[in-house]
Amino acid sequence: MAARWSLPSILDALHEGLVQASAEVDLEQAVRGIDSLQELALHPLLHRALRAAGHGVFPEQRYPRDRGKRRRTEGARCDLVVTPDGRPLASEEPQLALFSPEAPVPWCDALWIEVKVVAQFRELQPNPAYEHALQRPVWRDLQKLAADPGIEHGAALLILFTADLQIALHDLEIWAALAAEAHVPVRHRELRSFLLHDRVGNRCCTLALFRVR
Repeated sequence: MAARWSLPSILDALHEGLVQASAEVDLEQAVRGIDSLQELALHPLLHRALRAAGHGVFPEQRYPRDRGKRRRTEGARCDLVVTPDGRPLASEEPQLALFSPEAPVPWCDALWIEVKVVAQFRELQPNPAYEHALQRPVWRDLQKLAADPGIEHGAALLILFTADLQIALHDLEIWAALAAEAHVPVRHRELRSFLLHDRVGNRCCTLALFRVR
């Protein structure tokens, strides 16, 4: 299964999906672009992109270590779990063979992705939470991924809306350096970017996908 999870391929699908979504907004001549969407509102665009590439998509899944808890509302959740070939994710509940989905993917073989979306500008003014949002909240998510013994394949997706690509690259380098100092378990990133129609000051969207050890 490890060979299936090519992060460049996953990121290509996400990049293509957001480029398409941004083009649709431009065609509508909408007042607001995709950079105005709150993080949770952007997630369906990511789901659509991955499904279009043939993957199974399962949002807000409980971490494997928390799946033994009795109440479904208990336990930490991962933003996005991806399976190959559109296959279902293994259920938390044991099922009779007659009713079990065909070829479910075990939790350890799925790709678990935490997502963070940060915009430099909001409505023609700098976002005061931009720098903070790129640091500790993301690191906590990565620590959860790395600490779960039931997860073999984890990744963090950072989506930055900035004035230009240079700002995004600079901030990602600083983020990676600080993550290393804080012993956050991330590996080399994959990167994609595209230009945005300038509505509030953000003219570039950058997607960075980090593998979590």
